[in-house]
Amino acid sequence: MTTSLSRRLLPDTSSVSPDGRLSVGGVDVIDLAEQVGTPLFVYDEAHLRARCREAVQAWGDGVAYASKAFLCKAMAALAYEEGMWLDVATGGELYVALAAGVPAERLVLHGNNKSEEELAYALDAGVGRIVVDSFDEIDRLQRVGAGRRPAVLARITPGVEAHTHEYVRTGQDDSKFGFGLSSGAASEAVQRLRASGSVELVGVHAHIGSQVFVVDSFVKAVEVLATFFKPLGLPELCVGGGLGVPYVEGESAPSITEWANAVRAACDRSGIPSSTRITAEPGRAVVAAAALTVYRLGTLKPLPGLRTYASVDGGMSDNPRPVLYGSGYEAFLPRATFAERPLVVTVVGKHCESGDVIVRDARVPADLAVGDLLATPVTGAYGHSMASTYNKVPRPPVVFVADGRSRVVVRRETCADLTRLDD
Repeated sequence: MTTSLSRRLLPDTSSVSPDGRLSVGGVDVIDLAEQVGTPLFVYDEAHLRARCREAVQAWGDGVAYASKAFLCKAMAALAYEEGMWLDVATGGELYVALAAGVPAERLVLHGNNKSEEELAYALDAGVGRIVVDSFDEIDRLQRVGAGRRPAVLARITPGVEAHTHEYVRTGQDDSKFGFGLSSGAASEAVQRLRASGSVELVGVHAHIGSQVFVVDSFVKAVEVLATFFKPLGLPELCVGGGLGVPYVEGESAPSITEWANAVRAACDRSGIPSSTRITAEPGRAVVAAAALTVYRLGTLKPLPGLRTYASVDGGMSDNPRPVLYGSGYEAFLPRATFAERPLVVTVVGKHCESGDVIVRDARVPADLAVGDLLATPVTGAYGHSMASTYNKVPRPPVVFVADGRSRVVVRRETCADLTRLDD
């Protein structure tokens, strides 16, 4: 089978010239790679803004961008400009969001093991919501609260197992996150939070997992939560994030709007009052398809009867998802974007690991050659944010493109950066 790349896996503003060259945001990707170097992350700014606007339109005020998917100052500022709150999961993410100029009252602090220092930092800044995850955290809030009474949501584990990789399931009973519903911990947590003079309980939060392709899992979570939530008379219910996106040919996923409509319909059927603020925290669905990663091919190694290895100048340090979750990606050549791809190769990185695989069975044009630029689409989520400097490989830059212009929003790391923290 020889198939060309599907247009739907590319960022919104992508265009292809008659000779096959890819542009995103009006910027020629090959020219950009020559100017900035490889590897690099290329983000379609219009795509990012469109998904943020869709989220606000679908969910209303309070919908928060899950910044762990991709965070830098430019992204934080963009999400805020488009009307979103930001979900931050650590003191570091909180710092970046504040440094980007996002008002603290538009931030939601998550985390299963928030330290007293992180909680004090959040309280001093005046974050809008804290999602409480454990009884120990309730104790910490009482110690550091000093009469400030932050608005909090209790994170509930509903016992719903989303159909996704076991490492990114979070709604099952056996989870490090939240208060279990079936065990009675959720009821006890609500009682303690309501009795505490250090916090104001305003709602309930649940998150069932990540890269979820079917809305039925979210609907089931609402149905389970409704019985617990309704008697509490609280004004807010957050269903978390986790909406999946297609990464490879043949995959499909609901849109942000379809997800929101299904959840709201489930809330209505379950008798949750219409006055309740129903919110969510999309991350991957906002940023994943907005970006592609561009590499340069350095080595082609055919092993007759086995496979052909195509080695690029990045790898597991800029995209650890294939190593962590067995995640699949497509590959293509931006000089021949929609060309037929009859050749099967294994795209690997430059790290000293046999498992340093980016795309195990990548389809590429038959004329693939050393020196070619090779791109992987749908890399806007959990690539840059999970990147490392393993083998002391500097991390790639992040470039936003829009209206025919490019801007580096995160510069390329240098070898000098690799020793900055050394004594």
